[in-house]
Amino acid sequence: MYLLPGGPALVQTVDFFTPIVDDPFDWGRIAAANAFSDVYAMGGRPITALNLVAWPVKELPLELLAEVLEGGATVAREAGVAVVGGHSIHDPEPKYGMAVTGLIDPDRIVRNSTIRPGDRLFLTKPLGLGIISTAIKAGTATAEQLAAAVNTMTMLNAAAAEAMLEAGASAATDVTGFGLLGHLQIALAASGVAARLDASAVQLLPGTLDLARAGTVPSGTRANRLFVAPSMDWGGLPDAEQLVLADAQTSGGLLIAIEQDRADALRGALGARGIESSEIGVAQSGMPGTIAVSGSLRG
Repeated sequence: MYLLPGGPALVQTVDFFTPIVDDPFDWGRIAAANAFSDVYAMGGRPITALNLVAWPVKELPLELLAEVLEGGATVAREAGVAVVGGHSIHDPEPKYGMAVTGLIDPDRIVRNSTIRPGDRLFLTKPLGLGIISTAIKAGTATAEQLAAAVNTMTMLNAAAAEAMLEAGASAATDVTGFGLLGHLQIALAASGVAARLDASAVQLLPGTLDLARAGTVPSGTRANRLFVAPSMDWGGLPDAEQLVLADAQTSGGLLIAIEQDRADALRGALGARGIESSEIGVAQSGMPGTIAVSGSLRG
């Protein structure tokens, strides 16, 4: 974030990745929504973007790249973001994403380091994106799972950001590569608090738990579980369910912390915008960064 003299602040962020779905248009949509997410997580508004492209020009036709870029442009238009240029290079493995500039009111910045004891924790998208993406690559995902994953990953976090600002959230982070537990642990440690998580309240994409039990789990998800393990009290949660909670997400939802007496206002603001959120836990005093899990996943 960069504070402009006498005016708003700029937010700068960048993200890109290799294809996670077969359809090039959908890949572009997902990459754009994912790139905008960090701006929304701070309560900002993305305004411009630069395309980042790595493409094997001799192996894949440029017509496919055009579809990827059109997918990104479609989501950018939805977000009110102007795509003002970009840069491309030759690369044996295709990659696409965006460098994004946003604006934010310096007096309304939402940080990930200001969670307070007693804050309720809300999640605005279901988990399972990493696991289902792995199933897509393996050819074992169902049509329902593919559609649900694409719909979730292309959903902008703009409305959720508006809702958290309206309700007066204490803190927030988007849930992406480090997974729910990784991003929560980082935020808790920075805030100097602990948390209790109710696994039964966490929403999952269809078939996520069955895929995890069958071993369809990305390496990033396994790495996430190792990362958070020293901070966890799993409460007897089985391995597959631990992995789901640690699942590496792409363009996941917002994890929002809010005071208990503002929680109903957040539910209402999210619901009014058609966002099916879930209250998944509470922050509490304790060893900073530690997470105690109760209950078990459903689905």
